[in-house]
Amino acid sequence: MTHTNHLTAGIDPGAAAVQVAVVRSGAGEDGEVLALATQRIRRRNLAEVVEAAFADACAAAGVAADAFDYVASTGDGEAVELRTGHFYSVTTHARGAAFLCPEARAAIDVGALHARALRMGEGGRVLAHKMTSQCASGSGQFVENIARYLGVPLEDVGRESLAASAPESCSSICAVLAETDVINMVSRGIATGDILKGIHLSIAGRLVKLLRSVGSDGVALVTGGLSQDEGLLAAMREVLADEKPGRGKAAPLEIRSHPESPWAGALGAALLGAYRYQQLARAGRLPASAA
Repeated sequence: MTHTNHLTAGIDPGAAAVQVAVVRSGAGEDGEVLALATQRIRRRNLAEVVEAAFADACAAAGVAADAFDYVASTGDGEAVELRTGHFYSVTTHARGAAFLCPEARAAIDVGALHARALRMGEGGRVLAHKMTSQCASGSGQFVENIARYLGVPLEDVGRESLAASAPESCSSICAVLAETDVINMVSRGIATGDILKGIHLSIAGRLVKLLRSVGSDGVALVTGGLSQDEGLLAAMREVLADEKPGRGKAAPLEIRSHPESPWAGALGAALLGAYRYQQLARAGRLPASAA
């Protein structure tokens, strides 16, 4: 028996947190998000964090853990023992970005340790992608480390940065050297907001360069852990506004975010899981538990 509505889950274990999305998809529909859940890893066993995040999502959606037609993993899928199948994270982030922002033709996923840019076609088809080859100075973990040193709660980093009046340049591309720069700034009495704005501008320059390297234009959705950092988003827009065109004028690029951007990978996995379930059903290849 095939289902008119497919209940699927996407589980995205990252370097700092596990994201889970529960989605119900009907024939010809893009999907309804029933629940989103996050569990920080914080030196815990990753498989246990996955189980806890999945349980949270099931409880929020009001569904049993065994009610799913398909459970799709992405990211570090080896930690998701209950998965039905796995999807490459570039594909899931693109699909999730297209779901959250159908106009998007690019995405920049800024995670705890790395960032990657995706150029997409309609529906989230990946046309090109590239990951940072530099160290973690452009990552969420780097921002968290700096915020901790400055004594600023992570949720206040964006607000502090937006209030800066004289951002201090941070030129180091090495996370260790950049943190040394910050220590020196503090000793010189540089305002916290100005330090954070300088950090954001440094990261933003690298992220915009990464987007340009894959030929991005149009709307670019920021996903991942730093997608809700308004200071970083503003810095990326500022970098774009200050771009100096080379031989050919740079194509317009609009930076956007979405309240559910941190779950883009998990959402994409859940949506792709629904699509794969439909394919298996049409081919008569559903396992007995899903039939």
